[in-house]
Amino acid sequence: MNIKAFIIHLKRASDRNTQVQKIVAECPISAEILDAVDAQRMSNAQRASLYLPQMYTPHYPFVLRDSEIACFQSHRKAWQRIINQGLDGALIVEDDVELDADLFSSAFYMAQKYLEPASYIRFPIKNRETPQKILDSSNNQRLFIPRNIGLGMQAQLVGARAAKVLLAATEQFDRPVDVLIQMSWLTGIYPSCVIPAGVHEVSKNLGGSTIGKKMQISEKLKREILRFIYRKKIARLQIEHLNYLYPYLK
Repeated sequence: MNIKAFIIHLKRASDRNTQVQKIVAECPISAEILDAVDAQRMSNAQRASLYLPQMYTPHYPFVLRDSEIACFQSHRKAWQRIINQGLDGALIVEDDVELDADLFSSAFYMAQKYLEPASYIRFPIKNRETPQKILDSSNNQRLFIPRNIGLGMQAQLVGARAAKVLLAATEQFDRPVDVLIQMSWLTGIYPSCVIPAGVHEVSKNLGGSTIGKKMQISEKLKREILRFIYRKKIARLQIEHLNYLYPYLK
């Protein structure tokens, strides 16, 4: 099987260079560093052509930051690289993670056994998802179809057809990439995941996220309320769609 890893790394984030090399060294397959799309170099015309607020329902309650638009484009760049290089799939990893070499390797090889063209297999940093159907298990690790798709784009194994489908579905977007991935009825791709994955976020140790920004307490509270309402709507739709796709899993 022709697969490789892409490590998404913003070139000007030089304080992460050491961490990127560590990820490359710990990756269980050959890895290529992929230059992330830089929000600071995006033109207004580029932003406007990509980001269309309130395209889909339920409406995403927040305006995307430039860094979130660039992050989305960086993942689209990785999906396009899968197609351009004629790969069967690729492991896509962001540069602010730490890999537990042994645990992640076993998670990866478990996922690789089930890699098909339409596969999208997540390696979550938190063990929050509940299995709807367990596909494989070994040494306290489980590969499963989750009842609700979690957030985060730190690491995922993406098949070639999934990459092509996602590219077609995201030529324009209205929410962050991990939030859109939750909308399987829109993308046509229903992710599975491996838990525990041996992936840990370490952005705080690397100078903080390149996406987030500081907020006032009142703004944080408002956002949390809106986020809670939105996530309730998405969770309901996810369950409805999962039951539609997999009636035998009820």
